[in-house]
Amino acid sequence: MTDRRVIAAVAAASRTLLTRVRTTARTLAPPVRTTARTPPTPARTTILGVAASTGCVLLAVLGAAGDSRAVTGPARPATAPGSRSPAPGRPSGAPATPPVSPAPSHLAAPAPEWCVRAFDINCYSPRQLEQAYGLPQLYARGLTGHGRTIVIVDAYGSPTIRHDLRVFDAGCGLPGPPSLRIIRPAGPVPRYDGHDQDMVDAAAETTTDVEAAHSIAPGARILLVETPAGETLSGGGFAQFMAAEDYVVRHGLGDVISQSFGLPEQNFGGQAAIRKLRYAFQDAYRHHVTVLAAANDFGVTGPNRAGGGFRTRPVVDWPASDPLVTGVGGTRLQLTAAGRRIAPDSAWNEDGNRAVARYAGALPWASSGGRSAVFTRPAYQDPVRGVTGGRRGVPDVALSASFRGGFLSYGSFTGRGGWKPAGGTSVATPMLAGLVAIADQAAHTRLGLINPALYKLAQAHAPGIIPVTRGSNTVRFSQGGRTVTVRGYRARAGYSLVTGVGTIDAARFVPELAAAKP
Repeated sequence: MTDRRVIAAVAAASRTLLTRVRTTARTLAPPVRTTARTPPTPARTTILGVAASTGCVLLAVLGAAGDSRAVTGPARPATAPGSRSPAPGRPSGAPATPPVSPAPSHLAAPAPEWCVRAFDINCYSPRQLEQAYGLPQLYARGLTGHGRTIVIVDAYGSPTIRHDLRVFDAGCGLPGPPSLRIIRPAGPVPRYDGHDQDMVDAAAETTTDVEAAHSIAPGARILLVETPAGETLSGGGFAQFMAAEDYVVRHGLGDVISQSFGLPEQNFGGQAAIRKLRYAFQDAYRHHVTVLAAANDFGVTGPNRAGGGFRTRPVVDWPASDPLVTGVGGTRLQLTAAGRRIAPDSAWNEDGNRAVARYAGALPWASSGGRSAVFTRPAYQDPVRGVTGGRRGVPDVALSASFRGGFLSYGSFTGRGGWKPAGGTSVATPMLAGLVAIADQAAHTRLGLINPALYKLAQAHAPGIIPVTRGSNTVRFSQGGRTVTVRGYRARAGYSLVTGVGTIDAARFVPELAAAKP
């Protein structure tokens, strides 16, 4: 969700608290500020070629010292990603980051494992993820999200999103969306400043959100809704998010809304503050607009309101915890180059994984879940009351979020173009938005709140919902000179507070969801 932007913590004494955190994991943005433990200098990337097995443009990866770690092979023609727009100007005093030159016409084709060699983690192309989730069967029937609009809501947006989506599509063999429209209904957005970490992180989030949604539903329109205020740990920026979403709903501009933001419920300063904000979701419910939200990327913890570190008791994030929102958790996929599974999906938890820590920072990366402190159990969760008790349980469903299988995303908002793996529930959420758009097309109507249908399908053991039975969201981190363990929940058949009802086989799930329309 990658992915990071909501903030976080200065770790002076403990050395492991954050400086900035977000519900999304790290994507494309190199850090502008430093943390107590500074991650390795992000690699510079240069377009290298096209992998036949994944269908995406690949890169030579240059380390800080300029060492080439690209995997080369026999020369072969490659599909160039198209003409490139001039890179944004570099702010005075900003680090020099030369833009990538246009790709030559003949390039060396690296092996499919180039991400492993470059970053020591896997990354998956849209083609691999399409195969993994059974999308080709839907595409063959003309179900691509055609006629539907996916709404992506992000602070600030990205100045290069149109160009980056064109390069992404050309590199991965995808058609462009019928339209990519950008609106700013909550007010003028400040001019992009590449020296401002909030804006750089927001551009990374925006880029991944748009590309992930489009990769799943290539026939759907994209409406990018940019807001003028960044998130803060006490809930700043959320009023603008809700105002913008309510504008979209009241003007009938979209069918499914994807939100890659969230905070622990406790950070809003009380239940009244949350209830005051949720009017947009109530309007969406009345207008049959589906609303999705990332569950969180830090297991059962999250940053505290004051910004001094992580919470030491289990929490869940809002808006994912809202009963009128579908909370999206994370799984880990293990795929071949052709997109076939080599193991069942498991709950996403990369807390303590060294390769992920080197790439994304030593944070407690894991799918969030738990019981809401604000909302009681909605009626659609009555069948899983044995797990949720009297509270709203989070998440509802889960899709790919692991860095060790990150979504391959392209961005140039830093002033240089490059591809990197993105992870977090902020990848899973726009992917689910794509699936909902396809289901809306199949149903010939908006499906609105899908949670009642999710739980009915799960109770009926519908083949489109796949149980996730391995993994947990327990996390550990160092804070205040000691190691803190926040015990979470284990994935299990049925419903769990890690992956919800499970994950999805889209070829079966989309028809099932469409048939369950209200």
